[in-house]
Amino acid sequence: MRLARTLGLRYPLVQAPMAGTSTPALAAAVCEAGALGSIAVGAVDAGAARAMIADLRGRTARPFNVNAFVHRKADRDAALERAWIAAMRPLFERFGAQPPEDLREIYRSLNDDPDMLEVLIEAAPAVVSFHFGLPLPKTVAALKARGSLLVASATSLAEAEAGVAAGMDAIVAQGFEAGGHRGVFDPDAPDARLGTLDLVRQLTGRIGLPVIAAGAIMDGEEIRAALDAGADAVQMGTAFVGCPESAADEGYRALLAEAAGTTLTAAISGRPARCLDNAFVAWAREATATIPGYPMTYDAGKALIAAAKAAGELGWGAHWAGTAFARARPMPAGELVEVLAREAGFDA
Repeated sequence: MRLARTLGLRYPLVQAPMAGTSTPALAAAVCEAGALGSIAVGAVDAGAARAMIADLRGRTARPFNVNAFVHRKADRDAALERAWIAAMRPLFERFGAQPPEDLREIYRSLNDDPDMLEVLIEAAPAVVSFHFGLPLPKTVAALKARGSLLVASATSLAEAEAGVAAGMDAIVAQGFEAGGHRGVFDPDAPDARLGTLDLVRQLTGRIGLPVIAAGAIMDGEEIRAALDAGADAVQMGTAFVGCPESAADEGYRALLAEAAGTTLTAAISGRPARCLDNAFVAWAREATATIPGYPMTYDAGKALIAAAKAAGELGWGAHWAGTAFARARPMPAGELVEVLAREAGFDA
């Protein structure tokens, strides 16, 4: 459990960053309970990121993780984007709204955002993690000079090896069961779709770095299974969605208890992501228009979600969740960490 020792954690547990759902309050509660809390800044600008980090620092003096997106710059196709807007227009009209006239690149990659990099260098969090790819060499050097440990998500051995070559200090092995966006570097390339434990076993001993298991880990027994498979720590996201400190809305929380399953879809954001089966997912299954790509598709998706919510419809959210969502236990985050630790036998 090298990561826990390095960071002075009581438990080898990481609360997943979960952009839009994690909050400074959630991360702080996890940190105070002895695990690694996380926030995500990929969906906000530099000013908001600075405020989030300050908020978190005001709640805990313990180490925490700040996650950034490092997706490749989008290839734009105006005709494709117009066709997607047209396909979604009836949905907007159902809620008495109009779709956006044009789609925007609403999220900037850290690799194209010097202001965000400045915030991270200034803040120097104990851990900085990356999703969708790898940071530029100058970013790695700057953050390491400030003492931050660097962690990248990988869905395959090739991606993990690229992380090693880029200077990462640990790798999150994101199994196919995991909720939220797949961390694939190239969403247009074939996805190996490896399960969490299979991926952990493939990476352990092959990359020489601590491996953090992520995907469908919900209780102490599964934490132990991941550690026995060779993981140095585990990362859990869906398990924390129902915590009162998360930003999940009423519809999201209700679906955790009621949804029939999950589906991997790119129709909400433009990148493949595992979502609870809801009205948006049902529409996406029947949609025939070509998805424009990330993050432009998310511009339309977020606008539709907002229109539906304003009309009182809560089933159109980006309700990201892993395949084991039905076993989520809504309780305060600190209490959940302690329950998981007892189940895993960490205090025995």
